[in-house]
Amino acid sequence: MAADDPSARAELFDRYAPHVQRVLARVLGHDSELPDLLHEVFARALAQIDRLDDPSALKAWLTAIAVFTAREHIRRRMRGRWLRFFASEDLPDLPVATAGEDVRESLRVTYEVLDRLGVDDRIAFALRFIDGLELGDVAAACGVSINTIKRRLARAEKRFLMLARREPSLHDWLEGGARCDRT
Repeated sequence: MAADDPSARAELFDRYAPHVQRVLARVLGHDSELPDLLHEVFARALAQIDRLDDPSALKAWLTAIAVFTAREHIRRRMRGRWLRFFASEDLPDLPVATAGEDVRESLRVTYEVLDRLGVDDRIAFALRFIDGLELGDVAAACGVSINTIKRRLARAEKRFLMLARREPSLHDWLEGGARCDRT
């Protein structure tokens, strides 16, 4: 693919933007900067497209760029938290057309719990248990070995479950068999 060909850039974006956006959303939850981050992923990809040796690995390569972009965003957000002047519970809930109030609340609280995990553990957890990627794909997206991903997932699952059990809105989800048994 020629990075300087506008039609090739448009085709790349049209074909893979839904996947990249899904990865970003699963890792980050609701974030007003998702559209900017989506474009950032493709800008980075186009700047580095000549480094892609195997065209059949394009989707996995874009997934990895999305993961690293999300990681940087989470770290920036964590550093900027001291600038927040109001608590997250003071923010208005965002409407979700297809979900009931209990689902919206559970989702909001799930991402609050994820915010309390380490960045690398959160990303591995979100890719595996929220996005449903296979272990090998999670490891590739994070640029680490399967054993490292297994350790991160075990640590993340333990911490997530410990924190989630303290949240009344997640009680039914956890008791209903929403364990993270896919490792």
